[in-house]
Amino acid sequence: MTRVRVTAPRSAARPAVDSREAAQESEVGQVFVRSLIRSQLRLGIVVAAGFLLILVAFPLLLGLVPGLAALRIAGIPFDWLLLGAGIYPVMGISAWLYIRSAARNESRYRDLTEDKG
Repeated sequence: MTRVRVTAPRSAARPAVDSREAAQESEVGQVFVRSLIRSQLRLGIVVAAGFLLILVAFPLLLGLVPGLAALRIAGIPFDWLLLGAGIYPVMGISAWLYIRSAARNESRYRDLTEDKG
């Protein structure tokens, strides 16, 4: 019995460029990889800082505005509504923006490495 190697078909939308190979080929490849890593790190820090800022702003809002914590809407405390209905959409939007921006960064990297080679 002979061995058969089975591989997934290559997609035309996603060229097969290995970042390690691009980095090892030349100094230009190393610059491209470092640039991608820096841009992804910067994006992660910005999204995390923005989310933490909003997360800290909610309790500050409740503490600084008198009577806001005692407010009830439809029998539900306002602070619960703010945390329950306010945090989850912010998390979802942050995640969506992060994924969209990270994919754009990787697409730019693939375009650069594709033009180079």
